[in-house]
Amino acid sequence: MAPSLDRDVPVLIVRIGRYAPHHGTTGLIRSLGRLGVPVYAITRSGRLPGALSRYLTGSFAWPTTGLEDEADLVAGLRRIAGRIGRPAVAVANDDEASILLAEHRDAFADRLIAPPIAPGLPRALADKHELHELCLRHGIPTPRSVCPRSPGDLDEAVAAIGLPAVVKHRAPFNRLRAPVVPATTVLRTREDVEAVKRAMSGPGRATILVQEYLPSDPAAHDHPPDWFVHVYCDAESRALVRFTGVKLRAWPAGGGVTARGLALANPELAELSERFCRSIGYCGLGDLDWRFDARSGRFHLVDFNPRIGAQAQLFRTTAGVDGVRALHLDLTERPVPQGAQIDGVELRVEHLDLAAGLVTRVADRRTPVRAVDTRRETAWFARDDVFPFVVASTRFAGLAVARGFSTVAAGVRRGIDRVQGP
Repeated sequence: MAPSLDRDVPVLIVRIGRYAPHHGTTGLIRSLGRLGVPVYAITRSGRLPGALSRYLTGSFAWPTTGLEDEADLVAGLRRIAGRIGRPAVAVANDDEASILLAEHRDAFADRLIAPPIAPGLPRALADKHELHELCLRHGIPTPRSVCPRSPGDLDEAVAAIGLPAVVKHRAPFNRLRAPVVPATTVLRTREDVEAVKRAMSGPGRATILVQEYLPSDPAAHDHPPDWFVHVYCDAESRALVRFTGVKLRAWPAGGGVTARGLALANPELAELSERFCRSIGYCGLGDLDWRFDARSGRFHLVDFNPRIGAQAQLFRTTAGVDGVRALHLDLTERPVPQGAQIDGVELRVEHLDLAAGLVTRVADRRTPVRAVDTRRETAWFARDDVFPFVVASTRFAGLAVARGFSTVAAGVRRGIDRVQGP
């Protein structure tokens, strides 16, 4: 079963800055393209996996860095949207894009259709410190967090929070300019702290956030530690769809992106996420990351991405609606059919799961999850759309060879350490 979408209204996937190819983009293209909706995408080049999908109507090469003046980004996006020839539904592929679309919505009103979100809200949600403050203000559990601005402040933050601790970039745009850590990082030793202090000492370095590490309990099979919630909220902040899933594997292990995830109903977490969205007046696609604290028995919000999430293709309702289909239906003034989340779908991000699986087997650890009947799907490969997988595989193989076996081995050792814990 699939909903009836307005095929006269195209979609433009908006991308800002440099980052690795996004399998969620390919899933988005396939979801709408299979229903006949024209899908256009902004890419860094025409050689990226999603750009070669058979379901992509057209692509626009726009190699931004995220360092451009906002006025230039607005002008560039207006030019691209104008080339489509008719208003298109805008889908942000990253935090920077969601912020640009929200803060300059009036400038795009004649060319792009976007949710009427409060202009400053995506920036506040993507800013880890501002998100922490919003959680405290609205009674949402969140880890203790400190925002150090100097190496000395980092020492004080670690002393206050203790080790292990989580370090992440505070805000988008800044992470593109002068990153201190490559991604969310767990500090376990004083050597880890000293490495971050050295990185902070460089000129113009981005601001970081130090966050309390929430321990998991491997014996608690009913409470896997890492969960994600995907929502689409309308102009009145009603969640027209809401999905919950659990992270089975990550890369790097213990603190990275989802390498394997499972759609699994969690009514408590779905209600908590919807309540937060209503209380802050959120509308649009959202990807919330939660972690279960085995000490308190509560879920804590650790990230809120005001955009489509990488695992979006994991989720669908019995009415054939996923997040991006709900967005398109709502913004084209069509009803969103009601349906229940389909549980038991397992999404495997092929190349990342291969690396994460190696670490998991070597460390002899498993992420606990209650037993469910699963149906496995792959992030890149699809029988009716094979070229994205071929390109992704080539890029992954080339990266592995370029970095050499010593780097891969070092990554595996770090992964094992993260899986085994402090």
